[in-house]
Amino acid sequence: MLDIDLAKKVMVNKYSTRDYVYQQLKENIVNLKLEPGLSISEKDIAEWLNVSRTPVREAFVRLNQEQLLEVYPQRGTFVSLIDRNHVDDARFIREHLEVATVREACKSFPESKIALLEKNIETQHRCVQEKDYEQLFELDEEFHSTIAIGSQKSRVWAVIQEMNSHLNRVRLLSLASKFNWETLLLQHSEILKAIKEKDSETAANVMARHLQLVSVDQDELKKAYPSYFK
Repeated sequence: MLDIDLAKKVMVNKYSTRDYVYQQLKENIVNLKLEPGLSISEKDIAEWLNVSRTPVREAFVRLNQEQLLEVYPQRGTFVSLIDRNHVDDARFIREHLEVATVREACKSFPESKIALLEKNIETQHRCVQEKDYEQLFELDEEFHSTIAIGSQKSRVWAVIQEMNSHLNRVRLLSLASKFNWETLLLQHSEILKAIKEKDSETAANVMARHLQLVSVDQDELKKAYPSYFK
């Protein structure tokens, strides 16, 4: 008879390996380390991550369902090209949720979170000076998540994260191309100022313009990286 504790360990290892492969692939697709249009195989990914092909196959299915991978019979599996419709849908949802969230932040927001936002913006300025777009992206995410958490809307932020992958590829590509860095920092400062002053209209307007930047960038990015887009 199979030992129950051993069975549990096997199950945990199976799921952790599957999730590990999925997270590694998704992270590398979103951060463009695996470029749009790139051909990948179960065999190569299994060797790269030093795992069996079963969790890779499961991750491929999941990422195909999320439309981050495209599977063509007889041709292979490819990292999905950036689809502007997916990006625009994600931006639309995120804009409306975050505008509503920042309005809540203007009603009541902890001083401890204000301090975190101030420190975040200081670090963003340093990243711009050092041309560190990857950390700038992480700080941008942290800035917005802090507003959500401080407004007691962490579950709203979790919803945003669920559908953010296609949008994040364009955001990272934009930062890597040095588009709108100064505008991004200025708008973050304006949002923070509005929260401090409990000015919900200004906060909502700036947040909307801030999240619409990606729509402006897409036209230029498609010209610069035509092979990345559908």
